[in-house]
Amino acid sequence: MYVLGIETSCDETAAAVVTSDRAIRANLVVSQFDAHRPFGGVVPEIAARSHLDHLDGVVERAMAEAGLDFAELDGIAATAGPGLIGGVMVGVMTAKAIAAVHAKPFLAVNHLEGHALTVRLTEGLAFPYLLLLVSGGHCQLLSVEGVGAYRRLGGTIDDAVGEAFDKTAKLLGLGFPGGPAVEAAAKQGNPARFALPRPMLGRQGCDFSFSGLKTAVRHTVRDLEPLDATTRADLAASFQAAVAEVLVDRTRRALQRFAATHGVPGPLVVAGGVAANLTLRSALAELAESEGTRLVAPPLALCTDNAAMIAWAGLERLRLGAADPLDFPARPRWPLDSLARPDKEAAE
Repeated sequence: MYVLGIETSCDETAAAVVTSDRAIRANLVVSQFDAHRPFGGVVPEIAARSHLDHLDGVVERAMAEAGLDFAELDGIAATAGPGLIGGVMVGVMTAKAIAAVHAKPFLAVNHLEGHALTVRLTEGLAFPYLLLLVSGGHCQLLSVEGVGAYRRLGGTIDDAVGEAFDKTAKLLGLGFPGGPAVEAAAKQGNPARFALPRPMLGRQGCDFSFSGLKTAVRHTVRDLEPLDATTRADLAASFQAAVAEVLVDRTRRALQRFAATHGVPGPLVVAGGVAANLTLRSALAELAESEGTRLVAPPLALCTDNAAMIAWAGLERLRLGAADPLDFPARPRWPLDSLARPDKEAAE
């Protein structure tokens, strides 16, 4: 089986072709960093216009690289949410048009489910597994028990960890995109210099909170301005260390909850854009080992937004006989929680 995937939920215009035997025949991404960098963040109108300008060409190139005609595809998948609605609409309408013209199934993919299932594409990982989903807009712990079958163990009660990275980068004047900028600066810094808070550390349940940590960074910057290069690096390293400690603490509780249900503590999967942070990966790998399991993470290129994960999520659903009508709406909000069963014991 061959599925074309389209991803336009934020500032990446992407198209990919994957196969049912887990081969990525093409995976193209056009980034918009230069267009958004002067604004210090993604401007939705600019992102949507860029998708309009580039998507047709990216799809054409992906199909050529895959060596396929549209008639040879088994389905067309596109991110239908969550995301910036203008960009999501560009991808959804393009996918619907291709599906309609070539009489192929259309698959509306939840962007977060794309992240959740990526390790089944890259590693062939079997269900169930514990997922830590960390990105610019999301921070969740989920028991992944099947395609469309999720049990939510915890999530952020305010801000996502990726948003905290972006805000910290902006406060420190490190530029855009924020996550890689903070990670690069932290390599030169002393993580013990600033005693930043660890929100929710040691608390019951598996929920996260990052707004207080962001506020502490802002107050520290205000008190020390103007910042020299050493202070920037030390503050970046201290922030990153605080995030790592919180993620490890919350994930440890989730691993224990998962083990109580399934009899084994994992495996632990980390996915989403923040999963590209090697310091956080290392901390989570140590946690997994200490809990008697292993950490599984996609290759760095498949942690950030990409169309291969969308094509694969669509293919997983297609194999189960699923397809969506051509009037399926683009959704700016579409929490994976809507597909998840909340765990009543998680807050205890």
